[in-house]
Amino acid sequence: MSSQQHRSDPRILDRRSLRNDHRCLAGILSPGMSVLDIGCGTGAITKGIAEAVGPTGSVLGIDRDSALIQQARVLSTSLPHLRFEEGDATNLNFEQTFDVVSAARTLQWIAKLNDAIASMKCAAKPGGLIVVLDYNHVLNEWQPAPPAQFRAFYDAFLAWRHSNGWDNEIANHLPELFEQAGLKDIRIYDQNEASERGDPDFDQKTSLWTSVIENLTPALRDTGHCAAGLLDSARHDFETWRKAGLIRQTLSMKTIMARVPTS
Repeated sequence: MSSQQHRSDPRILDRRSLRNDHRCLAGILSPGMSVLDIGCGTGAITKGIAEAVGPTGSVLGIDRDSALIQQARVLSTSLPHLRFEEGDATNLNFEQTFDVVSAARTLQWIAKLNDAIASMKCAAKPGGLIVVLDYNHVLNEWQPAPPAQFRAFYDAFLAWRHSNGWDNEIANHLPELFEQAGLKDIRIYDQNEASERGDPDFDQKTSLWTSVIENLTPALRDTGHCAAGLLDSARHDFETWRKAGLIRQTLSMKTIMARVPTS
């Protein structure tokens, strides 16, 4: 794995699907397309991409985490047009290869955003599409207000991300970065993910933060951003509250889509 200080939680990645969790991309895919999925993780969304483009298309998923790639390769055994490789989004070795280059919830973990976007642009064919889905973490909301210990964790989470050079408002900043990279026809789609009590997937969607706390406890503790005791309390208080008190969770997200110039 690269030197970046984060490893995604496979439990979270495995729950995602193309149609539920990368909706704009799902709407533009058609049979025969070639697609690069950057930050593919365990390949849950990537498999959906391969199914959408069919056997006349081709799909490559890349991730910097070799353990996730090994897990993803289990999915590709029945789909010969789907492959997975270990790779770094800031240094892709492709030139004018893909109809679509996509990254979902991936650029939020990259400090060298200009390098990543330039690398994505280079990998796409002239006239090809760049499709990025990502967060604005500072606008995530819970109603009513969450417990104080969870709020303290979330503030520490944002501070930890900032200390690594990761943009907590990346969804808002991507259009300007795309324009600076020379991409054209930039379009912005609100993709907020709202979960209300009573929804069939409410428990799954809101338990995200319990998993995040568990996954990030070593990093936040070892870097001094959050004491272990606070993290334990934050997890306990949030888990108790989301089961009885949480009414609505809204994750602030946008898809930014742009086209690579033809000349």
